[in-house]
Amino acid sequence: MATNKVYYKIGEVAEMFNVNTSLVRYWEKEFKIIKPKKSNKGTRLFTRRDIDNFRIIHELVKVKGMTIQGANDFIERKEKENNFEKVDVLNTLHRTKKMLLEIKEVLSAKA
Repeated sequence: MATNKVYYKIGEVAEMFNVNTSLVRYWEKEFKIIKPKKSNKGTRLFTRRDIDNFRIIHELVKVKGMTIQGANDFIERKEKENNFEKVDVLNTLHRTKKMLLEIKEVLSAKA
Protein backbone atom coordinates (compact mmCIF):
# COMPACT_ATOMS: atom_id res chain seq x y z
CA MET A 1 0.00 0.00 0.00
CA ALA A 2 1.28 3.46 -0.87
CA THR A 3 2.75 5.28 2.10
CA ASN A 4 2.32 8.76 0.64
CA LYS A 5 -1.48 8.90 0.58
CA VAL A 6 -3.23 11.80 2.28
CA TYR A 7 -6.48 9.97 3.06
CA TYR A 8 -7.36 6.33 3.62
CA LYS A 9 -10.82 4.78 3.40
CA ILE A 10 -12.19 2.69 6.23
CA GLY A 11 -11.56 -0.58 4.37
CA GLU A 12 -7.88 0.32 3.94
CA VAL A 13 -7.55 1.09 7.66
CA ALA A 14 -9.25 -2.19 8.57
CA GLU A 15 -6.93 -4.08 6.24
CA MET A 16 -3.80 -2.43 7.71
CA PHE A 17 -4.67 -3.79 11.16
CA ASN A 18 -6.43 -6.98 10.07
CA VAL A 19 -9.70 -5.97 11.75
CA ASN A 20 -13.29 -5.51 10.57
CA THR A 21 -14.57 -2.12 9.44
CA SER A 22 -17.15 -2.32 12.24
CA LEU A 23 -14.30 -2.24 14.78
CA VAL A 24 -12.82 0.84 13.11
CA ARG A 25 -16.22 2.57 13.35
CA TYR A 26 -16.62 1.44 16.98
CA TRP A 27 -13.20 2.74 18.01
CA GLU A 28 -13.95 6.01 16.20
CA LYS A 29 -16.93 6.43 18.56
CA GLU A 30 -15.03 5.32 21.66
CA PHE A 31 -11.76 7.24 21.19
CA LYS A 32 -11.77 10.99 20.61
CA ILE A 33 -8.28 10.89 19.10
CA ILE A 34 -9.63 9.18 15.96
CA LYS A 35 -11.29 11.92 13.93
CA PRO A 36 -11.73 10.98 10.28
CA LYS A 37 -13.00 13.59 7.90
CA LYS A 38 -16.16 12.75 6.00
CA SER A 39 -16.78 13.34 2.33
CA ASN A 40 -20.02 14.88 1.08
CA LYS A 41 -21.31 11.33 0.66
CA GLY A 42 -20.36 10.40 4.24
CA THR A 43 -17.29 8.31 3.36
CA ARG A 44 -14.81 8.30 6.22
CA LEU A 45 -11.41 9.64 5.22
CA PHE A 46 -8.66 8.80 7.70
CA THR A 47 -5.45 10.85 7.82
CA ARG A 48 -1.96 9.58 8.65
CA ARG A 49 -2.51 11.01 12.16
CA ASP A 50 -5.68 8.91 12.51
CA ILE A 51 -3.72 5.83 11.40
CA ASP A 52 -1.02 6.57 13.98
CA ASN A 53 -3.64 6.98 16.70
CA PHE A 54 -5.38 3.80 15.58
CA ARG A 55 -2.02 2.02 15.88
CA ILE A 56 -1.73 3.21 19.50
CA ILE A 57 -5.24 2.02 20.32
CA HIS A 58 -4.67 -1.31 18.56
CA GLU A 59 -1.48 -1.86 20.58
CA LEU A 60 -3.19 -1.02 23.88
CA VAL A 61 -6.41 -2.98 23.32
CA LYS A 62 -5.54 -5.88 21.03
CA VAL A 63 -1.89 -6.50 21.95
CA LYS A 64 -1.70 -5.45 25.60
CA GLY A 65 -5.28 -6.47 26.43
CA MET A 66 -6.47 -3.19 27.94
CA THR A 67 -10.16 -2.42 28.19
CA ILE A 68 -11.59 0.48 26.18
CA GLN A 69 -11.81 2.53 29.36
CA GLY A 70 -8.27 1.58 30.37
CA ALA A 71 -6.93 2.58 26.97
CA ASN A 72 -8.85 5.87 27.07
CA ASP A 73 -7.47 6.60 30.55
CA PHE A 74 -3.94 5.77 29.38
CA ILE A 75 -4.25 8.03 26.32
CA GLU A 76 -5.70 10.88 28.36
CA ARG A 77 -2.90 10.58 30.92
CA LYS A 78 -0.24 10.58 28.19
CA GLU A 79 -1.82 13.58 26.49
CA LYS A 80 -1.66 15.48 29.79
CA GLU A 81 1.99 14.50 30.22
CA ASN A 82 2.74 15.50 26.60
CA ASN A 83 4.34 12.10 26.05
CA PHE A 84 2.57 11.70 22.74
CA GLU A 85 5.54 13.46 21.14
CA LYS A 86 7.51 10.27 21.79
CA VAL A 87 4.72 8.21 20.26
CA ASP A 88 4.77 10.47 17.18
CA VAL A 89 8.50 9.82 16.81
CA LEU A 90 7.95 6.07 17.12
CA ASN A 91 5.18 6.16 14.52
CA THR A 92 7.41 8.13 12.15
CA LEU A 93 10.16 5.57 12.64
CA HIS A 94 7.68 2.75 11.99
CA ARG A 95 6.60 4.34 8.69
CA THR A 96 10.22 5.01 7.70
CA LYS A 97 11.18 1.39 8.36
CA LYS A 98 8.25 0.18 6.27
CA MET A 99 9.19 2.49 3.41
CA LEU A 100 12.85 1.38 3.54
CA LEU A 101 11.82 -2.28 3.48
CA GLU A 102 9.65 -1.58 0.43
CA ILE A 103 12.59 0.12 -1.30
CA LYS A 104 14.86 -2.79 -0.41
CA GLU A 105 12.33 -5.22 -1.88
CA VAL A 106 12.10 -3.24 -5.13
CA LEU A 107 15.89 -3.02 -5.40
CA SER A 108 16.30 -6.73 -4.68
CA ALA A 109 13.81 -7.57 -7.41
CA LYS A 110 15.78 -5.51 -9.94
CA ALA A 111 19.11 -7.11 -9.05
